[in-house]
Amino acid sequence: MQMSRTVAAFLLGLAAFMVFEWISLGFNLADGHETSFYVVHGILIGVNLVLALVLGAIGVRGLRGGKRVR
Repeated sequence: MQMSRTVAAFLLGLAAFMVFEWISLGFNLADGHETSFYVVHGILIGVNLVLALVLGAIGVRGLRGGKRVR
């Protein structure tokens, strides 16, 4: 099944937004919280960055027409 270019571009935009949002959050976390706060947010940042990479890869493949480049 092929993906439209609009959907592929949306996935790339969403991936870029997720990376920007979570990296910004990581830098803007204020000091003074408990360790568990930082652990939970660190896990959230890590998971969302992995999801962004997966969505970005799917979007790139969609823009290329699903063809693999070797």
